[in-house]
Amino acid sequence: MPTPDVSRLSNTLADGMTIYQQVVYTTQDLASGFIERIPYFVAALIVLGIFWLLSLLFKKVVHKFLGARVRHQNLVKVFQRVGGALILFIGFMIAMVVAIPGFTPAKLIGALGIGSVAIGFAFKDIFQNLLSGILLLLSEPFRIGDQIISGDYEGTVEDIKIRATTIRTYDGRQVVIPNSDLYTSALTVNTAYKQRRLQVAVGIGYEDDIETAKSKILAALGKAATVSTHQAPSVIATGFGDSSIDLMVRWFIDDGTQAHKVASIHEVMVQIKNALDEAGINIPFPIRTLDLGDPSVKSIVKKLNEQHAVDVNQSAE
Repeated sequence: MPTPDVSRLSNTLADGMTIYQQVVYTTQDLASGFIERIPYFVAALIVLGIFWLLSLLFKKVVHKFLGARVRHQNLVKVFQRVGGALILFIGFMIAMVVAIPGFTPAKLIGALGIGSVAIGFAFKDIFQNLLSGILLLLSEPFRIGDQIISGDYEGTVEDIKIRATTIRTYDGRQVVIPNSDLYTSALTVNTAYKQRRLQVAVGIGYEDDIETAKSKILAALGKAATVSTHQAPSVIATGFGDSSIDLMVRWFIDDGTQAHKVASIHEVMVQIKNALDEAGINIPFPIRTLDLGDPSVKSIVKKLNEQHAVDVNQSAE
């Protein structure tokens, strides 16, 4: 007659064998089921590939027929990207139906409905950028090739996507800005208009005549090739500086890009400097005069000499 310990051991071994057999049978069922579904998985991948090619073809057809005919190119981009994404989504749904038994779009929609709140919180920023991107593409505050300023970044717009906008800074760096930042924050478009006004400050001496200096500066602007002839430049006295009469020189350029702006400022400053030098008009700079005959200055010089002598003696020791 078996003892109680032997009986418990045999029962434990029997339970272990039963669990092992269940694991083996389950693994075999999964493996056989997976092997049976391999043709369906391959078919699903083929479906995805076909719809991916259809998405690319759709974008090319839209660009070919609407790219050169539609004035607002951003609308073409919206149509391309939204249409391409819709085609890919349809292909994904069909592939899921082919690959997974019993899958229907209604079940996916139901699952999304159950987790919509969690998904909304998790993807809040992504959805905000997507919506902002669509609104930017539709409203067109700027286009590809425009030069903009957004926050601490300034550069040329290279691409406008639904999620983010890519700009190239003037020192050759690429910056990706979320569309929600561009849509909700202040934005400066330097090339929105054909003409752009520039200005530079010029100082003349108190002994010089303001009107004479003004006429010389305007004549110098007339010689500058980058200054627009469609709007007249101006020279305005703006204040009494510490060592000069402050003038503000303003003019327009016909090309508002950064490269033309920098070139125009350089040319105008050279022309103004040459014109004022030829007219004998002084461009002053701050000067400080030290009166060594003043008693207070003498005492300071004496203390400095004494300190210097002490330093020399210490270094000699």
